[in-house]
Amino acid sequence: MEDSEDACSNKVGCVGNIVQERHLIQSKESASHVQLACSQHYCAFPLNGNELCIWNTNDPFNQPLHLTGHHQSITAVTFGNRVNPLLVCSASCDYVIVWNLVECGERVLEGLTPRGDVRGTLLGMVLYVRFSPDDRIIAVCAGNKILMLNAKFETVLAELKGHVGPVTAVEFCTWQTNIIISVSEDRGFKVWDHCTGLLLYNSAVLTAYPLLSLFIDEEKEQFITGSADGQIWIFSLINAHHYRCVAQFDLKKKQEIFLSKRVKLAQRIQTEESQPFYKNDLKKEERVETAYPILRIERCAQSINEECEFFPAANTRCLWIGSSTGLFIINLDNLELESVLHFKDFSNLSIKVAGSCAIMNKAVNHKVFCLLTSMFGNQIAVLEISLFALMLSQCHDVKETLSVIASSCLLATSPLYIKTFKKKNANLASQKKSAVKSTIKDQPLVFHDKVISSGYASAPQGTMFSPKTNIKTNGERSSESKSHYKCKNYPLENLLPTKLSRHLSVSHTLTAICCLQYSGDGLHLACGLADHSLLVFNSSLTRVPTVFQGHDGAVTSVGWSHDRKWLVSASEDRTLRIWSVRTTESTVFLGKDVLSKPVRVTQFYYMDAFILLSSGSEFHLLKYHIDTDKDEIKRYKQKNKAKLVKKFSMTSAVEITSLSAINDFYSYIVLTTGSNKALEVFDLNVDCSAAVIPDIHSRSAHQICQNKGSAFAAQPFENYDLFLTTAIGDAIKLWDLRTLRCERRFEGHLNRCHPCAISVSPCGRYIACGSEDKYAYIYEMGSSTFSHKLTGHTETVISVAFNPSRPQLATATLDGKLQLFLAE
Repeated sequence: MEDSEDACSNKVGCVGNIVQERHLIQSKESASHVQLACSQHYCAFPLNGNELCIWNTNDPFNQPLHLTGHHQSITAVTFGNRVNPLLVCSASCDYVIVWNLVECGERVLEGLTPRGDVRGTLLGMVLYVRFSPDDRIIAVCAGNKILMLNAKFETVLAELKGHVGPVTAVEFCTWQTNIIISVSEDRGFKVWDHCTGLLLYNSAVLTAYPLLSLFIDEEKEQFITGSADGQIWIFSLINAHHYRCVAQFDLKKKQEIFLSKRVKLAQRIQTEESQPFYKNDLKKEERVETAYPILRIERCAQSINEECEFFPAANTRCLWIGSSTGLFIINLDNLELESVLHFKDFSNLSIKVAGSCAIMNKAVNHKVFCLLTSMFGNQIAVLEISLFALMLSQCHDVKETLSVIASSCLLATSPLYIKTFKKKNANLASQKKSAVKSTIKDQPLVFHDKVISSGYASAPQGTMFSPKTNIKTNGERSSESKSHYKCKNYPLENLLPTKLSRHLSVSHTLTAICCLQYSGDGLHLACGLADHSLLVFNSSLTRVPTVFQGHDGAVTSVGWSHDRKWLVSASEDRTLRIWSVRTTESTVFLGKDVLSKPVRVTQFYYMDAFILLSSGSEFHLLKYHIDTDKDEIKRYKQKNKAKLVKKFSMTSAVEITSLSAINDFYSYIVLTTGSNKALEVFDLNVDCSAAVIPDIHSRSAHQICQNKGSAFAAQPFENYDLFLTTAIGDAIKLWDLRTLRCERRFEGHLNRCHPCAISVSPCGRYIACGSEDKYAYIYEMGSSTFSHKLTGHTETVISVAFNPSRPQLATATLDGKLQLFLAE
C-alpha cells in the first residue's frame, strides 16, 4: 500500500506532505512517559535526563536553548499562559524550577549561563505540573498529593490529599480560578478548592485502567479525561449539573467506524470509476492496536484566513487526541473522528510508537508542531503536521448536495408528477363541464313558479345510516380560533415551557398513549391510544376530547393534513383510516388484506396530495380521493378510494423503523431508518434512493424528527435540512442532509435510561426528549447536555410534542397520562 502522504498527493489542491520530521534528537536517557510541552512558538522537552531543551518553531534552523539546573532526570515540563513574560516550569525529584525565557535568551546572548528560580525542593516524583491562568500559582502532582506552589517565591500555598494513587494530571478551571480538577491512577477524578484546601467532589471509579490525561473546555464548561485503555469521558462543570457525565466513548471503536467509512467511500469511488476494488488496499489501515492509551488531549484550533470546505465549520469544537500509535482529531459536537494520523503509515517518521506527546493547540498557516518521545528508545522527534493536507487526504466527499427544498422542477418521470398532473387535468375537465351546465337555467319540473311538493324539498324525518357524533358547534370553533389568532405568532423571546399546567388521564382504564401530534395551527392535539381509539383535545386540554373510533388495534401513528381538516391514522390491525375532523367519520382506505405487516408510520405528503406509510421493509406512496358530496341519499355509496402509486424498499433492511417527510411545502425528499441501523434518503423526483448513511446509531433508530416549519412561528427553524434521530441506548443526533454528517450529539441522561421520543420547538432552539426514567428532558440546540428536567410523570414518557404556535409542551406516558407544560 502506498504511504498516506503519497495518497494525499493524488488529491487535487493538496499542498505539501502531511507530516515532516523537523528534528530528531538522540537523548542519553529515555524520556518516555514524561510530560512534554508545546506553546504557540516553542517546544520544551528534557534532554539527556536533567537538561531542559527549548526549541523555537519560528526559527527552526537556529540552535535550541539548553537550560541546566536539575541534578536528577526531568519528569514534567509546562509553559505559562501569559505571552510576556513567557515562563516555563520544569520538575524533577530534586527541584521545581521556573524559567523566564526572555531573560534566559538575553543571558545566552551575553555569553552567560541561563538561570532559573527554584520554587520547590525534594517534593518527590513529579508526574505533572500546570500554571494557573494568571501564572501566579503552580500545581505540582507529586505522588498521591497535589502541591500548590507560589510561582514567585519558594512557598507551598496548599497541600491537597485524597487520591490513593499517583496523580497523573491537574487543570485549573479558567472561569473559577479557585477550582482545580485532578485525575489519578486510582481511576477517578476529584474537584478541589485549592484556596481553602477543600475537596468539593470525589468521583466513583470510572474504569479498570488509570486515568492519564485531562483537558478543560472553557466554552462549554466541561472537562475531558482519558484512560490507559482508550476510553474518554466528558463531564459537565456547570454548577447545576453536579459533575454529571455528558458523554463517554471508546477511541478504538471510533477509529473502526472512521476506517469503515473510508472503505465504503473507496468502494463507491471505484464503482463510479468502473475500476475493481481490492480490500487489500486498505487492509493495512484496518489493523488496529489492542489498546489506545490517551496520552494527551489538546485543543485543535484552526487559523484559517480563507474558507476551506475540507475543514469543519468555524464554530465546530475539535480536539487533538495523542495516543501511542498516532494522533486523532475528534469533533466534540458529534464525537466523530475528522482525521487519523498513524505514525506507522509514514516511512519518514522515526518514532512509530510514542511514550508521550505534546501538540500545539493552534494551527499557523495550516500547520502545527508535535513533540514525540519513543516508547522503547531514547529518541525525541519534532513533527510538523500540515492540517490542511491531513484533512484533505481523508475528507469524505459528497458530490451531490441533497435538500428538502426542491431545487429543480418536477420531472415527468416522477411518480409525483404523473398523479399530480392527472388530477389537475381532471379538475380542468370538471370545471369546463360545470361551466357548460351553468348556462342552462334551472326550472321547475312542471312549468309553474310554485308547486306543492311531495316532501323532497324538506329534510327527511328519520335519521338515515349512522348518526354523526362528537360534532363541535360552530360557535365553539370560531371562538377558539379567534382567541388563537390574537396570539398570532410564536413569542419572540422563545419562552421555554417548563411549568406543569395540566395533568390528566385520557381514559378511565389503564391504557398507553402511543403517539401525539399537534395540528399545524397548534389549536388541537391528537392522541393515538392503545385501546384502539383516537382522541383530539384542544391545545389547553380544558375541554372534553373528541373521540374517533373504528380501529381494532392500538393506534400507533397519527398525522394532520396541511389544511387541518383531516386526520390519517394507522393501527396494529394493519388498517389505514382517514378521519374528518369536523364529523369524526372515517373511511378504511387500506384493509387488513392489503398489508402483511402493521403500519409503523403514516402521514400526509406533498401538500396533502399523497399519503406515505411504512410497512415491513417498504414504504408506500398512495394517491387518495375523499368524497365530500353532501348528498344524504347517496351516503351509502362508497366513493372514497386510495391507489398505490409505488413501493420503495430500503437497502438491506428487514424493517423500516421510522419515516419522515415535509408536508408544509412541496418537497421530494423522504427520510427512512431501518433495522439495519442505517438512514436512507429517497428522492421521489428522480424516483430512487439518493443516499445511505450506515450505522447512524449503535442500535436501530426509532424516530426521525424534522423541522417541518410553522406558518405561525415568528422565528421558524430556518434550516429545514437539519433533522434529529434517536435510538434506544444511544444519544440524540442532529444531522445535516446537505453534508450527510452528524453535526451534534445530545446526551447526558443516558447512563441509566433510554430516549423514547423527541420533538423540536418551532424556534429551533430546544429539543424535548421523553425517557424511561419518568422524566422529560429539554436540551438547548447549542449544548450537548440537557438544561431542564421536567418532573410530574408517573411512568415512562413515551411521546412528547411542542406546540407549533405557542410555548407549550405536551408529554404522554405509558400509563395513559397527559401533561401540559407552559412557560413560567
